Amino acid sequence: MNRRQAGAGPASAAPGGLAIAAQWGLWAAFAVALVLAYLLASGPSAPLPRPPGLDGALTALGLEPGGTLWGAAVALFVAVGIAAGALGSRAAARQSGLLARALAADRHGRALIAADGRITWCNAGFAEIMGDASGEVFRGLADRIADADGKGHLEGLHRAAVAGRADRAELQAKMGDGSTRLLAMEVRPIAGEHGPTLWCVEDITARRETELVIAQEHGKLFDFMDAPELGFYSVDGDGVFEYANRTFGEWVGMPVESLVHGYHRLAEVVGGEGVDAACPYTPFQGADGRAQGQVTFRRPDGEEFVAEVIQTVSGDGEDGSLKARAVVRNAAASGFEPLIAASVGRFRSLFDDAPVGIAFVGADGVLTECNSAFARIADADQDPAGRPVDELVVADDRAAVQRRLAQVLEGEATDDVLDVRLAASEDAAAALYMTPLVSAAGQPEGVILHLFDTTQHRRLEAQFAQSQKLQAVGQLAGGIAHDFNNLLTVMIGFCDLILQRHRPGEQTFADIMQIKQNANRAANLVRQLLAFSRQQTLQPKVINITDVLAELSNLLRRLIGVNITLDMIHGRDLGLVRVDQVQLEQVIINLAVNARDAMKDDGGTLTITTANAEVTKPVRRGADVMPPGHYVSIAVADTGTGIPKENLERIFEPFFSTKAVGSGTGLGLSTVYGIVTQTGGFVQVDSEQGKGTVFTIYLPVHQPTEEEREEEAVAAEPGAGAPVKDLSGVGTVLLVEDEDPVRMFGARALRNKGYNVLEAKNGDSALEVLDDAEDPIDLLISDVVMPELDGPGLVREVRSRFPDMKVIFISGYAEDDFREAIERESDIHFLPKPFSLEQLAGKVKDVLAG
Repeated sequence: MNRRQAGAGPASAAPGGLAIAAQWGLWAAFAVALVLAYLLASGPSAPLPRPPGLDGALTALGLEPGGTLWGAAVALFVAVGIAAGALGSRAAARQSGLLARALAADRHGRALIAADGRITWCNAGFAEIMGDASGEVFRGLADRIADADGKGHLEGLHRAAVAGRADRAELQAKMGDGSTRLLAMEVRPIAGEHGPTLWCVEDITARRETELVIAQEHGKLFDFMDAPELGFYSVDGDGVFEYANRTFGEWVGMPVESLVHGYHRLAEVVGGEGVDAACPYTPFQGADGRAQGQVTFRRPDGEEFVAEVIQTVSGDGEDGSLKARAVVRNAAASGFEPLIAASVGRFRSLFDDAPVGIAFVGADGVLTECNSAFARIADADQDPAGRPVDELVVADDRAAVQRRLAQVLEGEATDDVLDVRLAASEDAAAALYMTPLVSAAGQPEGVILHLFDTTQHRRLEAQFAQSQKLQAVGQLAGGIAHDFNNLLTVMIGFCDLILQRHRPGEQTFADIMQIKQNANRAANLVRQLLAFSRQQTLQPKVINITDVLAELSNLLRRLIGVNITLDMIHGRDLGLVRVDQVQLEQVIINLAVNARDAMKDDGGTLTITTANAEVTKPVRRGADVMPPGHYVSIAVADTGTGIPKENLERIFEPFFSTKAVGSGTGLGLSTVYGIVTQTGGFVQVDSEQGKGTVFTIYLPVHQPTEEEREEEAVAAEPGAGAPVKDLSGVGTVLLVEDEDPVRMFGARALRNKGYNVLEAKNGDSALEVLDDAEDPIDLLISDVVMPELDGPGLVREVRSRFPDMKVIFISGYAEDDFREAIERESDIHFLPKPFSLEQLAGKVKDVLAG
């Protein structure tokens, strides 16, 4: 930037009237001094006229005109004049410098331009805005103006400068950085026509953009204020309108200009009782602050309309006076009536058709209105409306309901749900939720009740709690089954060994048989517990239900007695099922005994019907859901007394029984449920008191594999299914059992039958026996649960060395994963504890015989 642009050098001191005045003051002082010198030099010979009274003034001072003192005085006067002129010139120069620096520091552009258009001085702001402060400003700026209007404005400024007139214009120019800016340019003449001029330039681009945005927002605001749906007005403390929108003016029948500028008052457009004289700024009687309500407005023709008004009064006038602002909603004029009607219709629909009970309660605790769901859940004999709400619950819950009502009416909001029992039914339960009902002014008017039917939820909770109890019983049964079955195995086994040394006619034989029979009863009780808890080890095989029932019919006839008729109805072409036959027989026997007890007084008929069943969609009974599929159904129906409705949901619970004390353990039906469910089937019951009960078992149809068909064909050959009577045999058996009495009994029993028995008390010892055995071992009999290396781990080790080793597992209880492995592996055999000598020997003989 050159010195002109920086405002330095002589050009920077040129502007300003003070500098010019200082120079002229110096010249005037010098002229006065010359005149006085001339007067002194002329002397008495050429006296100059003196001003009148000057001689008298000098004489009064003791100075003789024309004398020496006279000359000294004149000289002094001249010196004083010269000194004053010098001081004035210095002050003027100092003021001129300050003014020059002020112009240079101005952020707006300032420049002195000669008559020929050259820039003689400019500040930094002018150079920054214009980009180039050298040369002729008009020619350089004209090259950057694209539109004709802008060039015309620039020419007009130039003509005004030449003519010595002030002028102002706004034009767009392209700046040095390529951007287009809006410039405000003003020319001010300094020395008249054809003299230098002061040019002021300001970049107003940002200001115009801001003003445009403000104008747009103002337009939006005014559009909103003039919305046809709402009216707005404001009045001062005397009720005189200061503002009103067009909508409000149309409603009251007066143009906005007349309403506002005609000094009309609010009282002129308010009908009814009018505006209170004490509060002319509000249509509400004595209102202050924020108020809401209905107001009657009156038009000039006398017509009135009612509108909803929300008004705020504040003291925000310039002198602290009151002002009132209001929003007016005229439902009839603004088309709100259809909307309100539609809204009311939707509310009624939501209120009446809601699946949740909803009711309104007054401040006195009386129901004022309720929907149909509330009446249905409350199950009241009469319409609940008009009754105290606490009468709908049982007496024990009324105090809690009253306390909650009082809390909500006092404004204590709470999200807690109140669980109550309904007075209409002992089993009916509900959850009650209360919220305050407030008016438009925020005042409490009552309580809103929400009633939820939780009867089924409570039942499910009870069922879940019961299932947890059943699971606990099952865990208990599984926990004691292992040790208890070991004890029973020893008792039954040694009873068999002792009975071999006694004859049936001896008293000792009868005593031992009593011990064995009671041990078997205890073993059956443990099996029932395991079956109920679904923790028994099943040995499923593919069977035909018709064959099983045919073999079981004679036993069933003996069980039910002579006064009950057994009717077997077999379905044709029944599908095969894969179940544990012994356990299935136990299920049928339990159901038959249960039916016998229901008909023992008057007799009746027990009907067992089998059929193929196809389920096309899921069937829910209680907590069980039977999926679609093909099933074989076994229906056990009796003509007994039936089961009461309140007991139907509990009949499968363990230890639940309606029989007299001592007539049953209450495990029969729970055992049925456990066995069928563990097999993958479902049990359903239908009963009617006085007519009988039907238990229906659904077992999924099994699709046999090719291997199973071959085994079935082999089993069907003559002599394949002949019962084994001779229990003796030969071979080497390794017996692994950690319980010494059980191992001792098993070893003695097998040795008595001719087998060579090797013993081991755990898995590690069994591996050592295998390594040291001289003869090959034909069969491994192992307990499942043992310390350190258990039965499954031992079998894996043994079969890694002897892949064809035959295995029999013995156990009174096994974990889920082992039971599943037993069911998957066809070459692993299982003998449940407790077992007798005959069962052990028969199982060994069958396995060794293949």
